[in-house]
Amino acid sequence: MQLESLILQFKQKDEKAFETLYNMYSESMHGVIYNIVRDEAIAEEVMQDVFVKVWHKSATYSAEKGRFFTWILNIARNAAIDKTRSKNFKNTKQNLNSDFFVDILQNQDSLENQTDAIGIKAFVSKLAKKCIEVIELLYFKGYTQKEASETLKMPIGTIKTRNRNCINELRSLLEV
Repeated sequence: MQLESLILQFKQKDEKAFETLYNMYSESMHGVIYNIVRDEAIAEEVMQDVFVKVWHKSATYSAEKGRFFTWILNIARNAAIDKTRSKNFKNTKQNLNSDFFVDILQNQDSLENQTDAIGIKAFVSKLAKKCIEVIELLYFKGYTQKEASETLKMPIGTIKTRNRNCINELRSLLEV
């Protein structure tokens, strides 16, 4: 089934189209969400919430503004970031066990490993190191621009400009 007709059916609230799109994108969305929340149960919960939200807001998707995958990805990423900023999430993470920290030290939150789950590893690796740093913090670790500015010890204006330029460079690599 062509993606365009599948999306059209989805926007008309066709459950079969929803199921097909869920099967197509759920693994990628789960990977993105998990990389931000770092908890399997919470990642599952957020992913389900994302697909419910996508179902209810299907009419707001516009192909002229971007690809369907990108639209869902942004919703998933924002939902995961919102979850990490929630009071309940912060309260449950106050007493993290040592396994969480051991995993961070072993894994070092490598952008290369994280992006492989959504299939853009080859494109991101072509970017300059300064772009990879900014994209990793803002898009894969869920940092705010202010947090990225503090982490990289750069003015926030530089972070914003670099982010915009790096995303444009990534778009040109992807030819979108």
